[in-house]
Amino acid sequence: MSNPPRAPSLLSDKASLALYDIRDNALYARQFVEGFTFEAFQADRKTFYAVTRALEIISEAARRLPDELRARHPEMPWRAIMGTGNIYRHNYDNVLETYVWQTVHDRLPDLEAVVLVLSSQDMIIKPWTVRYRRERWLLPSGRTVVTALPKDASSHFGPNLKRFILSQYHQGQVTIPRLAAQLTGLGIEISKRQIVRLLNSKQDAFLKENIEVLRAGLASASWVTVDDTGARHKAQNGFCTHIGNDRFAFFATTASKSRLNFLELLRAGRDDYVINEAALAYMREHRLPQATIARFGDAELRFASRDAFMAHLQELGLTRLKVRPDPVQIATEAALWGSVARQELLDGAVIVSDGAGQFRIAEHALCWVHAERLIHKLDTFCELHVQAKERIRTRIWRLYRALKDYRQAPVSRRASELKRRFDAIFSAETGFVTLDRLLARLRAQKDELLMVLKRPDIPLNTNGSENDIRCQVTRRKISAGTRSDKGRDSRDAFLGLMKTCAKQAISFWDYLGDRLGVLQGPAVPRLAPRVRQLATA
Repeated sequence: MSNPPRAPSLLSDKASLALYDIRDNALYARQFVEGFTFEAFQADRKTFYAVTRALEIISEAARRLPDELRARHPEMPWRAIMGTGNIYRHNYDNVLETYVWQTVHDRLPDLEAVVLVLSSQDMIIKPWTVRYRRERWLLPSGRTVVTALPKDASSHFGPNLKRFILSQYHQGQVTIPRLAAQLTGLGIEISKRQIVRLLNSKQDAFLKENIEVLRAGLASASWVTVDDTGARHKAQNGFCTHIGNDRFAFFATTASKSRLNFLELLRAGRDDYVINEAALAYMREHRLPQATIARFGDAELRFASRDAFMAHLQELGLTRLKVRPDPVQIATEAALWGSVARQELLDGAVIVSDGAGQFRIAEHALCWVHAERLIHKLDTFCELHVQAKERIRTRIWRLYRALKDYRQAPVSRRASELKRRFDAIFSAETGFVTLDRLLARLRAQKDELLMVLKRPDIPLNTNGSENDIRCQVTRRKISAGTRSDKGRDSRDAFLGLMKTCAKQAISFWDYLGDRLGVLQGPAVPRLAPRVRQLATA
């Protein structure tokens, strides 16, 4: 399948609304003067003001049209149309009835005709087959030589069809059987097995860019939000972990949701284990005995694989120790964190989570929505309990709004006041014993809940992660799970790239077209540099 004729690109919502405003107000202006002579129009100030206001809106709407849209019709005096609004607004005492009358009768019909052309949208969807006749030569040696195919004819399916399939499956969340039926109905000869191959095979470039995005995001982030949800792979229950912020998103489906798994993901594609100062500090923080830590020495050690690192732990005698905390687990987590630190990932960044244990590493903040949800879900047994619970919830949400205001204008005096309000709420004795115990538990997490006072740039919740991971939940409900490792990795990568494109204001359709080599499409830059660039903007 080769490249069909290019269809007109779809308009943005802003451009579409501007076109509708031009069309509607041009109609209003003509209706206002219908049946009037010029003399009657000149004498009727109400109609004159109404028409002038309609022309002013048309001028402002013309300003909102994108340059490429206006460039399609160079015969229209766009600069003059956009400039008349300033005359109506600022030089209203110089606006002549003759000028307004001539504009409505002589210029608006041409503008209306152009707007009707600009606002007509359509699509072209049809099969486009190219048959290649290749010369074949028989050499004197008996060997046969066949002319090479063009670069864009590397398979039986062209880049436009591949883009359509990837977009429908990942962004449209269309199942493979329905996608096969849809394509067959359009006249494409393709099977479900071929669709699966197009979705999963030869996607190394996308997988690589997905890891590049994660590395760029972690290297430049001042904060990330994290979350996980259930996932199915090879008919087994697993977990899909999300890492991201307002500039990027990353998904990874694994069999575990442990801290080891999370730290492995934070290495951003690396497989090494590193013992350095960050790793030793991690061991001390997690109460590994100093005598055990001393076995690692002071020099930085780097191991290329898990097997090499485990062999080193065996040499040190850690695998024979049967104590708590488990020295092998703590040392492995520490070496993973050492690898993250060595790459300068998450350097000074805050991890915002729902409080799950695997995410509580480095600088950590808790989601207020999840914290309040514990109180919201608390069972009550009498009216006094109901009233106590609602009073506390009301005070918490007032504090939450105050913290949001603090983020916009952080002041140290205000921070001290918010800490006192926090203590007053979470040390309250309501008479509802279960609620009082829960408040005491949340008060023990004061530093993580009030991290925003130290770092006003971080969000107060993990709503971003929950919104991002919803597409994974929908996919799980529609298609259950993946059957192959390639299918799992491709699905996670495309979901992450799709969400990253949305956060970068890049059309996923254009992105796929650029990466697949669709001709005449817009060029889309690499996503990782854009993630870094926006972090410093």
